[in-house]
Amino acid sequence: MAEPHRTVGREGAPPSRTPAELARSYFAAVAARDVAAQLEHWHPEGIVDLVPLGIRRGEAEIGAFFRELYGAVPDLETIVDGIVADERHAVVQWRMSGHFTGGPFQGLDPTGGRIALRGVDVLEVEDGQIVRNTAYYDGLEFARGAGMLPAQYSGAEKAMFAAFNGLTKARGAVRRARER
Repeated sequence: MAEPHRTVGREGAPPSRTPAELARSYFAAVAARDVAAQLEHWHPEGIVDLVPLGIRRGEAEIGAFFRELYGAVPDLETIVDGIVADERHAVVQWRMSGHFTGGPFQGLDPTGGRIALRGVDVLEVEDGQIVRNTAYYDGLEFARGAGMLPAQYSGAEKAMFAAFNGLTKARGAVRRARER
């Protein structure tokens, strides 16, 4: 079997891993909830764009986000479903689940709700380090699990939609009346 392609790392550093190898190692650290090991994979000025939440820049902000997440969901389990990579990128499909029983997360106090998410991370790699990660996941599903929104297709969700649609129709009627 042929040896995998490896790029040369920074001066004095051992050869760096391919994007696929880096992604596997990084997500092993995520699954272990080991922020220090995660940060070893990042360029010090790396950027993570958490699409539902916003951008975090540099090791301090990225580390703080993950420490907050793991503190809020102390039993968080991460499973990698697949990795697709080229010479500069790795795309990782994942699932996370756990209970929001620890500390606050993004300003929300813990509710005890079960969080179950599916997502995709698009890692950009330079010289064996992650320089950017764009992470896509369903923010509404987090809100449902945390108890901020009712369960999908439930009677409470139908009532919420009906109230919202009623408000939208009332606003439209007021706007049309003003335009006359």
